[in-house]
Amino acid sequence: MSSDQHLDHILGDWPFEPESLCVRLLKGTDGRDVIQLRVDLGILQLETQGRPDGLRPEGHDTLLDFLLRQEVEDPDLEVDEATCIEIDREFVQYYHRRVAWLRLQRFANAVQDADHTLALMDFCKEHSPCEEWTMQHEQHRAFVIFHRSQAAALLAIEEQKPDEAIAEINQGLHLIEENFRDMGWEEQFDSDELVERLLHLRESLREDFSIEKTLQERLAEAVEAEQYELAAQLRDEMAKRDVSS
Repeated sequence: MSSDQHLDHILGDWPFEPESLCVRLLKGTDGRDVIQLRVDLGILQLETQGRPDGLRPEGHDTLLDFLLRQEVEDPDLEVDEATCIEIDREFVQYYHRRVAWLRLQRFANAVQDADHTLALMDFCKEHSPCEEWTMQHEQHRAFVIFHRSQAAALLAIEEQKPDEAIAEINQGLHLIEENFRDMGWEEQFDSDELVERLLHLRESLREDFSIEKTLQERLAEAVEAEQYELAAQLRDEMAKRDVSS
């Protein structure tokens, strides 16, 4: 290997910082944007469009797109070992790009990549060759939902829609609770770190933007406190709003 193939000058110009996520968005000489992540032993480079590695599996934008096409042709499709490996590759690639988008505060892109991962998880759950492989992914569903909820809420704030931000967080908490119930982790929900972080974000946004509690939140509190008359009034108000909308 000749000396001009070494990466010393690139790595030296961008030191690794263990305490932070080092990410940058660059434009190449060909005009396309790429994301770079500085990791312990080098640099990862990700495409911003399509699959992070820039490949087109079987001519499709992503492996998920290809698999969904196969699913149409064979609804009872069960993925084989080689496909499982390729699916896991796509999971890892989208994880790296999702956290990079969050670090770059490109929240719409983070939501899009989280949605891709969740859709891939849904496919795996439906067509998995075994329960163990399914659980390898499902145990991370709450983490992906957390990222999506966080990004969607901050995107809503950027668009000056604080009420939508609260709604996104509440929806995320609901989906995480469903996931915990499916996994048999119900007792861990209230003390889970991801849940606590979403609750903290919600209350911070509520305080910063003077956002009142939604009718759904007030209804849940009324039912929990056994204030059934108030709960009935809130249901009536929600029904009227649904009709008017």
